[in-house]
Amino acid sequence: MSIDVLALGAHPDDIELSCGGTVAKLVKEGRTVALADLTAGELGTRGTKEIRAAEAEKAATILGVTTRRNLQIADGNIELSKENLHKVIALIRELRPRILLIPHYHERHPDHEHAHVLCKEAWFYSGLEKIKTTLDGAPQSAYRPDNYFMFMQKYEFTPTFIINVSEHFETRMQSIRAHASQFFNPKSAERETLLSKPNFLELIETRAKYYGHLIGVQYGEPFESPVSIGVGNLFDLVVAKG
Repeated sequence: MSIDVLALGAHPDDIELSCGGTVAKLVKEGRTVALADLTAGELGTRGTKEIRAAEAEKAATILGVTTRRNLQIADGNIELSKENLHKVIALIRELRPRILLIPHYHERHPDHEHAHVLCKEAWFYSGLEKIKTTLDGAPQSAYRPDNYFMFMQKYEFTPTFIINVSEHFETRMQSIRAHASQFFNPKSAERETLLSKPNFLELIETRAKYYGHLIGVQYGEPFESPVSIGVGNLFDLVVAKG
């Protein structure tokens, strides 16, 4: 298999909350996109492992992605171990994406920061022939994606680029709402979290509007690149009037 983009998040719903609009846009443009959750989110205050798995599949269907995987790394234990590293490397070598979308290195949640380190190192080491992995008992060939880009979660950063997701923002919100166990429900007896506050989804929209405003569109999603990005035409950099 060879796909265009693989998005990796620490927990189910991380990708949707951070770059769901970009995923939806890529799919609508005919790109092949896969999602991978490193953990099942079993330590989360709300929901169960089983509920969250069902919600993740529903969200994947809404976004229209090619596949969604769960690497079954222990929640709260996304450490840089050989076992965890080889899980991510094996997935990269199986799907052979051109681009990875991964968490940022500076984050509030330790799992998100640890996920960044794990995914970044897997991106690099997946290209080394002497690191051996297998798929269904057969050896995999070395493969490194062209690049990785980091999406925004809790903490903000100065983006390298912002994707216009205006036409796909509602699809993003539908995919987020698919993770219903995590958000406000007046009938829920579970303890309130940051995500389950009544105004949380409004904050998600407000941030998207802000980054959209910076590029002259309705909604935007910010990313950081670890390397400089070249453009072929000066006019590709013209910001829409708004």
